[in-house]
Amino acid sequence: MKKQGFIKGSLILLVSAVLAKGLGALFKIPLTNMLGGVGMGFFSCAYSLFLPVYALAVTGLSAAVARLTAQSVALEMYKNAQNIRKTAMKLFLAVGFFGMIAIAASAKPFAVYIAKSPDAWIGIILIAPSVLLGCITAVERGYYEGLCNMYPTALSQLAEGIVKVSAGLLLCSLASKHSETLITYFPVGTDFRAVKAAAGILGVTLSSAGSALFFPIMRIFIRSENKMGDETLINSRDISRELIKIALPIGISSLVTNFTSIIDLATIIGCCRMYKGYHELSLQFGQEDFPQFIYGSFTGLAITVFNLIPSVTNMLGKGILPSITVAWERNDKKSLQKNSSQALLAAFIMAVPAAIGIGVLSKQILSFLFPMQSDEVAICIEALKYLMPGMVFLCVSFPVFSMLQATGNPSVPLKIMLIASVIKLIGNLTLIKHMGINGAALSTTLCYGIILLLSLVVYFKITGIKIPVKPFLSVIYSGIICGISAMLCCDRLTHVISETYTLFISIAVGGCLYLLSMWLLNDQKK
Repeated sequence: MKKQGFIKGSLILLVSAVLAKGLGALFKIPLTNMLGGVGMGFFSCAYSLFLPVYALAVTGLSAAVARLTAQSVALEMYKNAQNIRKTAMKLFLAVGFFGMIAIAASAKPFAVYIAKSPDAWIGIILIAPSVLLGCITAVERGYYEGLCNMYPTALSQLAEGIVKVSAGLLLCSLASKHSETLITYFPVGTDFRAVKAAAGILGVTLSSAGSALFFPIMRIFIRSENKMGDETLINSRDISRELIKIALPIGISSLVTNFTSIIDLATIIGCCRMYKGYHELSLQFGQEDFPQFIYGSFTGLAITVFNLIPSVTNMLGKGILPSITVAWERNDKKSLQKNSSQALLAAFIMAVPAAIGIGVLSKQILSFLFPMQSDEVAICIEALKYLMPGMVFLCVSFPVFSMLQATGNPSVPLKIMLIASVIKLIGNLTLIKHMGINGAALSTTLCYGIILLLSLVVYFKITGIKIPVKPFLSVIYSGIICGISAMLCCDRLTHVISETYTLFISIAVGGCLYLLSMWLLNDQKK
């Protein structure tokens, strides 16, 4: 349970994030194949209300606890670090409880008037307890991250992923098998696809419980180390005030980020009817369910693939926050520049080849992941390509936001996100009418591009540091090599071997040439 530096700590979180995301894919992909486009529409509706409340209550909490804990550790106030954890737990248990009640109370009005999917209230009710459980988990993770110990966060993520896969798919499968019996417990006329989606959502809530329970179980086997140092304890009221001061702007920023999902929910379903290709497609898929089908396909397929890499690079933000905090508090410009450069470059190195590869192989990847949803795949192929530049922007934005928070500027991301949300709304209203779902994807990319640009400008201005550009140009060049080689390999093998073998060989060829190009263009020792 020893502390780690940025490289080691981030590596631990990255490995755990990859494993957790793999488990998430094992949950989401079979679930999408079970529910289909309309069923995933119900699933996404529940998340559209849950995520903003969760973001406001939970997202900033982990970063706030981590920053205050890191400050205390830097000053060798180890007892005060424990006091921060206890105070945060009491404060945010209350916040989580009220968030849970707010979601449950808003379930039916949101489903009827906002989502236009009355039966979606079932899933919303079942996901509400995840807010309370998420607050517990966030406090624990933030405390250990502030101690520069990333193992508890990593292991709790794995526990969460394992429970989600096992419980979510099992419950959804049982709901499908016992549909006739289960539907009798709901009002007459309830769409059973909403019930199946709710069964999958219950697995998500159980996974949050599994993550929260991990920490008390861990402490049974591992005792915390008592270190000697300054025994001064800051007043709990002052700690609470500081926690709210840090967490609230971050939470509001994340809330604004999640407005993009509500914007998509509100605009895609409505604007699809104005799309010039609406009538032709609606006759093919069924006019009544077509908007829900389009929205469910976009969020269930394209957005699922889009989120794979950002969820991993998000760990770089967690890993960099304690290191930047310590460097900033000690006015260590050299460490600040080194850690900032490492975090940005690491995110870029992972994001660029992934985005280019997914873009050129979008059809093959979607067909492989969702073999039972050919209609949904056909709709999302072009949309996924439009999303890929935005994926790079989002991946790099995560560490930048964490670095802004570490330097004591948690409100800056909020202002940036508000500007970006307006761009997202205008983009959806303007582009969907002409481009269909591709318009929503393009506006998402524009939104995240503005976010990254503004956040980098502000961070460099605040810190006064500069980072070399050459390594980033090398990544772009190597990424282009990766994409071209993967595309050529796929074209040559398409009619020779099966699509699955073609996909994996193309990915392997592109990945190998990317690594080789990076090795040749840069200092091999580095």
